[in-house]
Amino acid sequence: MTYGLTVDEINKIKKVFKKYKEVDKVIIYGSRAKGNFKPFSDIDITFIGENLNLKTINEIAVILDDLMLPYTFDISIFSQISNPDLIEHINRVGIIFYE
Repeated sequence: MTYGLTVDEINKIKKVFKKYKEVDKVIIYGSRAKGNFKPFSDIDITFIGENLNLKTINEIAVILDDLMLPYTFDISIFSQISNPDLIEHINRVGIIFYE
């Protein structure tokens, strides 16, 4: 599954995650996981990892932005999500994007 992204775009995104040993998994969710995305839909991702913190996630966000892809990223740390509806949504439709 390519989530409406090219193989090249997926590889560029995953290359960013690979630089951070704190990142164990990245889950993609929302319209791209469900398959009802539009051409420029955002990319909803949540990170799983023992030592993840906002500093690391902010660094990743800046690097993803520097890739100059035509998408915005909605990024979170799964263990820090407090909205039960969002947690349920991620558990229900989320797909492992990187591990």
